[in-house]
Amino acid sequence: MPSATTPARERILDAAHELMRTVGLARATTKEIARVAGCSEAALYKHFASKEELFIRVLSERLPRLAPLLRGLAAEPGGASLEENLTEIARQAVLFYEQSFPIAASLYAQTQLKRRHDDAMRELGTGPHLPIEGLDTYLRAEQAAGRVRADADTFAAASLLLGACAQRAFAYDATPSGARPPVDAFAHRLSRTLLAGLH
Repeated sequence: MPSATTPARERILDAAHELMRTVGLARATTKEIARVAGCSEAALYKHFASKEELFIRVLSERLPRLAPLLRGLAAEPGGASLEENLTEIARQAVLFYEQSFPIAASLYAQTQLKRRHDDAMRELGTGPHLPIEGLDTYLRAEQAAGRVRADADTFAAASLLLGACAQRAFAYDATPSGARPPVDAFAHRLSRTLLAGLH
C-alpha cells in the first residue's frame, strides 16, 4: 500500500502502473486502482478524467522518457556524435517499448477498448506515432547541420529504428531461450546499422 504522505496523484499513477503491468489494462479498473492507491474512486477522477487519460499519463510519466530526449536532441543537434545519440535513443526506446508492451497489448484484444484509447490519445494530442515524428525531426535537424546525408530518408530511418525497438519487446519470447537481446548491445548494433544508411 502506498504511503499516505505521497500526494494522491502520484499514488494513483503508481497503483495504475503496477496494476496495468500485472493484470493488464483491460482488468485494471478505476475502482481497483483507487483501492490500491488508498483513495476513493471519486478522488481518482479529480486527477484524471478517464481511465484512458490515466493510461496515457502512466506511459508518459512512469516509463522511460523518450519524447523529452528526442525534443532535446532536435533542439540542439550536433552535441554528441550521431552514433552516440542514436544509441541512446535506441536504448531508451527499447526500455520504453519493453515496459509499455505488456500494458498496451490488451488494447488489441478488445476493439471497443482500443477505439476509446485511440480517441483519447487524439483528444490529448498524443499517440504511438509521436516518437517516430520526434526522431524524424531530430534526424532532419542533423541533416540540416550536415551530419546526415542530404538525400537520406529520415522518416524511414526513424521508422526502422523505433520499429526494431518495439519488435524486440515481443519477438524473442518464442525463441528456445526466451531471452531478448541485451539492451545496450542491441541499441549499439541498431545505431551503427542505421548510420550506414544516413552517412
